[in-house]
Amino acid sequence: MSSSRQDDPLGNTVLIGASEEGRKFDRATADETLEGLGYVPELSRNRSTWHVVFMCFILSSVPYGLSTTLTYPLAGGGPANIIWGWVAVSLIILCVAVSLAEITSVYPTAGGVYYQTFVLSPIWCRRITSWICGWAYVAGNVMITLAVNFGTTLFFVASLNVFEKSPGVGITDDFEAWHTYLIFLAITLLCHAIPAFGNRWLPLLEQFAIFWTLAGLIVIVVCILVLAREGRHSAHWVFTHFEPQAGWPAGWSFCIGLLHAAYATSATGMIISMCEEVREPAVQVPKAMVGTIVINLFAGLVLLIPLCFVLPDLSYLVNLASGQPVPPTLKAATGSSVGAFCLLIPLLVLGIICGVGCVTATSRCTWAFSRDGAIPGSKWWKTVNQRLDIPLNAMMLGMVVEILLGLIYFGSSAAFSAFSGVGVILLTLSYACPVAVSLILRRRADIQQGKFNMGALGAFCNVVAISWTLLAIPLFSMPTFKDVTVDTMNYASVVFVGYVAIAAVWYWVWGHKNYVGPPTEGVEPEVAPVQTHNIAKTK
Repeated sequence: MSSSRQDDPLGNTVLIGASEEGRKFDRATADETLEGLGYVPELSRNRSTWHVVFMCFILSSVPYGLSTTLTYPLAGGGPANIIWGWVAVSLIILCVAVSLAEITSVYPTAGGVYYQTFVLSPIWCRRITSWICGWAYVAGNVMITLAVNFGTTLFFVASLNVFEKSPGVGITDDFEAWHTYLIFLAITLLCHAIPAFGNRWLPLLEQFAIFWTLAGLIVIVVCILVLAREGRHSAHWVFTHFEPQAGWPAGWSFCIGLLHAAYATSATGMIISMCEEVREPAVQVPKAMVGTIVINLFAGLVLLIPLCFVLPDLSYLVNLASGQPVPPTLKAATGSSVGAFCLLIPLLVLGIICGVGCVTATSRCTWAFSRDGAIPGSKWWKTVNQRLDIPLNAMMLGMVVEILLGLIYFGSSAAFSAFSGVGVILLTLSYACPVAVSLILRRRADIQQGKFNMGALGAFCNVVAISWTLLAIPLFSMPTFKDVTVDTMNYASVVFVGYVAIAAVWYWVWGHKNYVGPPTEGVEPEVAPVQTHNIAKTK
């Protein structure tokens, strides 16, 4: 069959009239690139450019992520903190995405930032730098997945409370910790079962999620602005009103409120772990990472600005026991429990889909880190299930860890703050590792080889990404409220130190003698010995 080439809407060259032959060619080329980086292809490449864009969008799930953490900017400063904090962080994360995109266009593997840190670092320190980055990346993936599933749990319970047993008393107000934990357990099992047994249909689920999100946003925005049973604030109030209620000085309070936006955009680099299931990863993944941030910036504003116009009393929202201000806000705007719950359904469904995407990405990065022998029991976690065509053991490892960490909720209701905070900290740290090495030690020399080289703009983005990391680590370890109690303490620092301790002990016990890092014979044949890291997949 004759064929011709033309550019698709994202600028990629595709075959017209011979699509199947074109897809086979792209897969073969991508597999050759992967083999050149030292790995044997083991996963099926079933994702196109648009599939990557869709998954990037789902990993962020901005309407859901912004809805479950709205209490942070409300306490930090109110509507001005919500809107301008979102804009500021989105622009910062755009710089992070550009920085990662440049490097990923050169080293597109499931190892992601961990592999990139290793090959970019000088030989004398590459083992320890990649070890730190890898553990931060894997742990960050696990913690964000846990935060998403636990956030969906708390959001679901709060959504049920739009129905009241008596005035001011929701139907779940008498729930004990074990009730909430059982709901979390059910959501976690569901979010793992879907990608475990339906991997081949995940691209269809992601496409559905795009249209679901758009439809849900339109319905929510139109309903709350048209009904607005308790009135609407002025535009001046929405865009300029700043009312810190966390007890911190105004500037610091605003910064702590940025966790809202940082959490919603934290999954930016998780898509890199899907590189070995993408047909043209060196082109598709970088473009998807950057493009999705721009889309998410506007999607977030479409939700946040209308919400700010109909916010009830700020003190009431900040002091909610549930820590979830969106359900009562929608109830106040619609004046109906049934109406509010119906508007919450799109966000709840999106939370489940986001959880599925996070589980998928987490299993790939865990598998990639394991095949280089960096995780205890690696021989189990690096195995790919031939029938399901996924790293099932790595997926189950992540699920068990998440279920065990969820037990923290029995000790403190502030568990969700710990999960979301430490997830953002760890992922931000892992994203900064290859960027810092590339900028400071390699002078961006490797970027010249890539298909996504932004030149001087890229160097500026590198500086912004590193500066953001230096701010984010201490910032998101701080409690939201100055007056700390058991329930308002930010346990992110505790969980963060725990992970660091585990990684350090494992390196001392095993890593410093046995860990050699990922293969580099395809990148630096003159210095790296040939290493066999995985076995060819039997077709």
